[in-house]
Amino acid sequence: MRRTTICLILATLGCGQAPDAPESAPLSIEVRQITQGPEHHFFGYIGHVQNIPWNRSQRYILTLRVGLIDRAPTAEDVAEILLLDAEDDFRPRKVAETRAWNPQQGSMMYWNPDRPDTQFFFNDRDPETNRIFCVLFDVEENRRVREYRFEDTPIGNGGVRQNGGAFLGINYGRMARLRPVTGYAEAYDWNVDDLAPANDGVFHVDVESGEKRLLASFAQMRDLLKEDHPRIAEVGLFINHTLWNREGDRIFFFVRGDFDNRGDRVNIPLTMRADGSELREQAVFIGGHPEWESDATMIGHVDERLVLYDSEAMEVVGPLGDAETFPDPENDVALSPDGGWIVQGLEDGAKTAYTVFRRADGAWARTGWYDQGDFSEGDLRIDPAPKWNRTSDAFLFSSLGSKAPATRQLYLATVSSTR
Repeated sequence: MRRTTICLILATLGCGQAPDAPESAPLSIEVRQITQGPEHHFFGYIGHVQNIPWNRSQRYILTLRVGLIDRAPTAEDVAEILLLDAEDDFRPRKVAETRAWNPQQGSMMYWNPDRPDTQFFFNDRDPETNRIFCVLFDVEENRRVREYRFEDTPIGNGGVRQNGGAFLGINYGRMARLRPVTGYAEAYDWNVDDLAPANDGVFHVDVESGEKRLLASFAQMRDLLKEDHPRIAEVGLFINHTLWNREGDRIFFFVRGDFDNRGDRVNIPLTMRADGSELREQAVFIGGHPEWESDATMIGHVDERLVLYDSEAMEVVGPLGDAETFPDPENDVALSPDGGWIVQGLEDGAKTAYTVFRRADGAWARTGWYDQGDFSEGDLRIDPAPKWNRTSDAFLFSSLGSKAPATRQLYLATVSSTR
């Protein structure tokens, strides 16, 4: 398997220079390709809000495996769900299949915070009705222990509460119509002709009881926002990026519409309490890929700087790094589980590098460039999407493999401190 080391103490270790690396920093990053072709392997989505591919023991890493990604998947395209065994050179073991996935977000796989060694969530669809549902799978029992099916509102998992017990449900059929890169093709949508339905929006699903309730409807969002944003009443609305904070009492998400119209799209950040109360627009736009830090504080970017942002006071409360550390702060960002580290992708055309930032002292390191080839933009793109492990000393990312033909594969980046 391919293994490269990016060293930041260049004079001492004599390694090739990473792009725009500091002359000396007490960090190093070793990168190893851990999956191989000819099939494609990827996890999907950003590793923010502690969406960690590793189980609690860190023996297993979740991934999808598909034969081809040269077009958007259809309802008939099946992705295999694998466990990579870190104790056996990442040997793959197939445990399940899904018909609800896309190249950007995968199948929204999350380990269950209440049983993180053995259970994980993913989305699937009924092949007869195209209704989407969420699955809870147990790797010890090697079976689906629960399916969360709602005939009237067939929703999939949009984000598991970080401290467990619930997930947010959203309509992937609606997303497939209004922003295909985030949805599941041909999935059933129960409100095709309604721009802002009152029976769709952000749902709360209790993991134990299976009960669901609608926290915030599209109609409610439209009525809240239409005075300041008149266009919201003219376009079909959908939801992206439903994110719980670490304490499980606040939720962030975007309500969007006409998203391909860059000059006049609807793209409004909202927050609410976990019970749906205090729904409000955020006065400051902190980018398209924010992350929760703790309590009401978020990580995002304002005025070309990565910052800490208080979503309660709706104001920037401090910088993170500087322009040299994070030259393009809009890209995918993830906070480590211990809260001490930030990793962010940096894109240059069809190539991506990763910056690791230690919050305690501002030290940072950056990997070399990894080629995305023809998957650098569009609906099949490979997003930076770094994903931390549970011990906050390694992360996963996707890129093209080292061997022809070009296939997307998983890379493991291990972070070390030299002092």
